[in-house]
Amino acid sequence: MDPDRLDQAALARLLADQDGVVARRQLRGLGCSDVELRRMLRRRSLVPVHPGVYVDHTGRPTRAQLEWAAVLFHWPAALHRESALRAHGMSRDRGRGDGDRIVVMVGSEQRRSADRAVIAERVRGAERWIQWHRSPPRARLEFALLKVASDRDDAGAVAVLSDAVQQGLTTPGRLLEVLDALSRLPGRAFLREVLGDVAEGTRSVLEHRYLTRVERPHGLPLGQRQARVSGAAGVAYRDVRYPDQRVLVELDGAFGHRDAVDRWADLERDVGAAADGELTLRPGWAQVLEPCRLAGTVAVVLRARGWEGAPTACGPDCALDRGGWLSPGDSQPPRSA
Repeated sequence: MDPDRLDQAALARLLADQDGVVARRQLRGLGCSDVELRRMLRRRSLVPVHPGVYVDHTGRPTRAQLEWAAVLFHWPAALHRESALRAHGMSRDRGRGDGDRIVVMVGSEQRRSADRAVIAERVRGAERWIQWHRSPPRARLEFALLKVASDRDDAGAVAVLSDAVQQGLTTPGRLLEVLDALSRLPGRAFLREVLGDVAEGTRSVLEHRYLTRVERPHGLPLGQRQARVSGAAGVAYRDVRYPDQRVLVELDGAFGHRDAVDRWADLERDVGAAADGELTLRPGWAQVLEPCRLAGTVAVVLRARGWEGAPTACGPDCALDRGGWLSPGDSQPPRSA
């Protein structure tokens, strides 16, 4: 092929679209011969990143260029998991531990591998979940997010889902729609339980977990459920009420930004309770998923307000025995049952 046939204008546009990264097959599609490619490599106007994938400068590639290089090397491929979340604009992930690695999604039949900095995950029916029009192509946010959540423990899963919803990237409803199509996703039952509770706004799952994992196994007093309370703010129903200690526990199952009207309503209820001498605690999913720690916190408040009992450890590894629940003035925790 005549080396002069390389379409320089088209190459410039392609490099601009792909953050300065290009694959050999793309160069050939623009009329670049092997002779011209070797000339550009000698002149260092193109520098290899992976075999058959090049960047248009000699400095260290940027993160975006490394992502494009990983996608082009594994083509057809798309950014996946934490790499996709980052590309979708997720700026906060409290559980991110991927470091500099790049994860790409490829079809189930592909067997190619690049280097230790790139992980290629084979997914059956990958085309269904890839947004090819994005730059670079990436997994649909909800799919990547659920994949990430399924690999984390319960608290980590709730944290990453909440982070994405809080940043306005998705909703519990959209996540449930995708989850329904992932029948084999590890941890699916728990994710559906949480997302369903959040989407419906019932808090029933959260309330049940508080009873069965916080209150009951740690020997806290049995609270009144959905207690009808009349006070300065009128009549209200409280999630959990400890009447002898005048302590209320309102379980906050919301993800993300809550409407300002809801926040005012919460504040007014709490002020009304305070005017009646009752203290309100508002734990959410993150706290209930650390039941030993939350039990210790609630125990501190109950003891400070007259409870003469003591919390008990739920098992040999219970955090209560670390003394974290001690109220001011206590020097030693009572012996755990």
